[in-house]
Amino acid sequence: MNDNVRLIRDSAAGIAPRTGDLKRIRALRFTDPGYDRATWSEICAMGWPGLLVPEDHGGVGLGLPEYVALAEEFGAALAPEPLVQAVLAASALRGPDLDSLLSGERIILPAWQERANSLDPTGDTTIVDSGVTGRKMFIPMASGADAFLVTTRQGLALVDANAPGVTLTLERTQDGGNFGTLSLADTPCTPIPGTLALEEATLATAAMLLGVADRAFALTLDYLKTRQQFGRPIGAFQALQHRAADLKIQIALLRASVEAAASDPTQSAISRAKARAAEAAMLVTRQAIQLHGGIGYTDEADIGLFLRRAMVLANLYGSATLHRARYAALTPDEDEA
Repeated sequence: MNDNVRLIRDSAAGIAPRTGDLKRIRALRFTDPGYDRATWSEICAMGWPGLLVPEDHGGVGLGLPEYVALAEEFGAALAPEPLVQAVLAASALRGPDLDSLLSGERIILPAWQERANSLDPTGDTTIVDSGVTGRKMFIPMASGADAFLVTTRQGLALVDANAPGVTLTLERTQDGGNFGTLSLADTPCTPIPGTLALEEATLATAAMLLGVADRAFALTLDYLKTRQQFGRPIGAFQALQHRAADLKIQIALLRASVEAAASDPTQSAISRAKARAAEAAMLVTRQAIQLHGGIGYTDEADIGLFLRRAMVLANLYGSATLHRARYAALTPDEDEA
């Protein structure tokens, strides 16, 4: 682990701690915007939305290993703040718009997806005479956005959330957050040069799933060591030890895949990491609930929060099926991930 990664993990512990209770997360579920603006201001003060932005543009100028480490910590903490979406928007913005995002003055979220399980950032949205028309779906935590960075056939367009012709409808997600559907009808916009770094966002989402799985497993190990049955901890039973060992192997394989993609971020490596992350996180969190026994199925049990988050993250930026297909197309002479 390099020094920058270590420092990122240490600094994340102050805002998105791996340990401790989840009272803040529970309090924010099924509310609008679903996250805390004061916490978001702290995140911006740390410079995290600009982690990948070059220093000469006001960012931190670090690389993917640091970003992946931070995303993992956010996943482990179940932090609802839209870090990955802000970093994605920052990848394309420059000047005053970027400054307002990095300072926390405005939350600008990318709106790029028009259909389920797609990696196509363009779709049918168009700009005509400085007005943008179209519909974008599956915008995470859209309820708190001040503006949207919209992909169109002509390039990117910045749209104010309160502009004429904007309609935002929200749907609740399993983890208590929200997805937004943004409808635009000849809405005034500002053209923005550049493209969205969707590959980096895909890898960061895989890292968040790693964090979710890793902490769910840690909580489960603690439970196995403390829950007593027949006069001894249930973790002493060999059948449960075997199941725990299998989960630990899955997490180790996932970590290796995510870190390899961060070091060499080819499309095939990122697809391999995302496919493995989606499947491993779902497996680990489901098994974790089972290993908790009946209490694991109640909403009062924290372990269920991790399955809910995994369910939401698993299909963001492409499902396991989509990324396995892309991996196979990119590496026809290699075994499946």
